[in-house]
Amino acid sequence: MSNPSEATVSGYVSPRFAGVKIAFEENFTQRDELGGACSVHLNGEQVVDLWGGVRDPATGAPWEEDTMVLVFSLTKGMSALALALAHSRGWLDYEARVAEYWPEFAQNGKEAITVRHLLAHQAGLHAFHEKIDRAIIADPDRLAAIVAREAPAWPPGTRNAYHFLSLGFYEGELLRRIDPAHRTLGQFFRDEIANPLDLNFYIGLPDEIPNKRLAPLIQAGLIKSVFGYPSAMIRALLNPWSDTFRACIVNPGAGVVMDKDRIYARDLEVPSGGGVGTARAIAKVYGAFAMGGDELGIKPETLAALKAPAIPPSRGFFDEVLRDDAQYALGFMKPFAGFSFGHPGAFGAPGAGGSLGYADPEIGLGYGYVTNRIGPGVEPDPRDVALRDAIAAALT
Repeated sequence: MSNPSEATVSGYVSPRFAGVKIAFEENFTQRDELGGACSVHLNGEQVVDLWGGVRDPATGAPWEEDTMVLVFSLTKGMSALALALAHSRGWLDYEARVAEYWPEFAQNGKEAITVRHLLAHQAGLHAFHEKIDRAIIADPDRLAAIVAREAPAWPPGTRNAYHFLSLGFYEGELLRRIDPAHRTLGQFFRDEIANPLDLNFYIGLPDEIPNKRLAPLIQAGLIKSVFGYPSAMIRALLNPWSDTFRACIVNPGAGVVMDKDRIYARDLEVPSGGGVGTARAIAKVYGAFAMGGDELGIKPETLAALKAPAIPPSRGFFDEVLRDDAQYALGFMKPFAGFSFGHPGAFGAPGAGGSLGYADPEIGLGYGYVTNRIGPGVEPDPRDVALRDAIAAALT
């Protein structure tokens, strides 16, 4: 089972999307896939649901129908969906200042930051100065007090800087403040989105989930990883004083969501990078939003806001962390020349290593792709691109 060319692919595709299954199979034979899954919902119908390959190369265990995997920053999209639901319920105004909901946030020059600034990675809060570790993350009150003391790197709305892990911690406290039940973001997502839609996706993996349902991640390796990033970002990653290094590598760093004995950390909410789930769940929830989100109570004005183009900061879309252009809005990535997905009104989030989920309301499509072999760099992954090319061909 460890040989990709011998990988078994299971699942279903409607006849119109037969080419997606071919592309998925070719990921194993031609694009070095190890284990993964792809799912598509179109106009409320599941038209693609595929999985295959190896879940755990140490044992040769296969990827099963219910296998889940860590999706890193794809989690940002799930967190943004939770805030969109809060917006539809009238709890949150994207144009309001964060401090209106969270007064302590106004410390140290943050009083003018709006919800829109924060969710668009334009708040200058991409890195922490005080220590953030697993114990602090597990204590929402301590975490909130620390992040509220942060000072922005520049005035809001002036620059882009990818809030790699920090964004989710701000979103989590914001949601706790506006939710009448004061739930954490992960609990709110479970109660109000995952359970109603019967999704296998968690922001804060429960303790009872067994290891046999989880796919360990296989890293790309140092050399492949280095050459997968733009040269400007490589230089920044090697500079411990850079915005890139401070946002991505340390305090707390992506490794905080891993566990040497249980694969992934349990009952630990990292809303910007700790989500664990299936491609099926990702496609289903994005498909629901692409169709208007009626079953969740999403209002037309919320969906219109999600579909709207990204608003550039005053200095343009250049990202001070990624060292290249990027476009964000309301917690999501939006399609742009460097990372094109769906129609202009689409919204979603990629995850480090290759995963991607998005909604395309223009055609009622929800998409999810996940993998356990971490691809190098920050560019669109060839495995994901092949699948989306096949979907586009089927829709032509």
